Amino acid sequence: MQRQGQTPSIVDRPLPKVRAAPPFPVASSNLPPRALTDKTKRARLDAQGRSEVSLSAFSFLFSELVQYHRTRAISIAELEQKLSEAGEGVGSRMLEVLAHREKSNRREIRLQGILQFINTNVWRCLFGKVADSLEIYNDDEYVLGDKSLVVNRYISVPKDLGDLNCGAFAAGVVKGVLRDAGFPAEVSAYYAEVDGQRTPKTNILMKFAPEVLEREKRLGA
Repeated sequence: MQRQGQTPSIVDRPLPKVRAAPPFPVASSNLPPRALTDKTKRARLDAQGRSEVSLSAFSFLFSELVQYHRTRAISIAELEQKLSEAGEGVGSRMLEVLAHREKSNRREIRLQGILQFINTNVWRCLFGKVADSLEIYNDDEYVLGDKSLVVNRYISVPKDLGDLNCGAFAAGVVKGVLRDAGFPAEVSAYYAEVDGQRTPKTNILMKFAPEVLEREKRLGA
């Protein structure tokens, strides 16, 4: 309390009035959210899909994938099966992305057409190049060859896994594409020696189901 004749202390002085700052402009919340057009969605998907991943990053991620499944497999055959199953999911999504990107709205119904699609479009999108060869063994067996498959190029296989072929992952990619495209097949990977080349090439063997061959005969008649 202030006594008469004394100067008011800081505590007793009334606080000055503070003028409130003008509010910042805020966008009206009544405006509807801006919807993305189909053209914008396609452009974003194409831009994301065409972004390249460095080879070192891919090699690191793939080696981690192999190590992950190695701790959960009791044999080389089981490890290759798990790598193949992982590749099937990639192949399934790859078919969707490439079909959307090409905007052809056309489904391959002939055997040669889907094989060329895998040999060129799928291989170029995944590995940056076209496969080295595409051969026929029998009426129901086709072989896709790659002399330097990237999933086998930078993999150092330990002695206890000497027969491991990481190309099983690429075989799974092919199987996923074929399955979702309506061409069921058994797909596997194996090594093949090449004259004048130190490392063997990787072959992807595709053995198609009987219904695929029957449909091919009907379409070719």
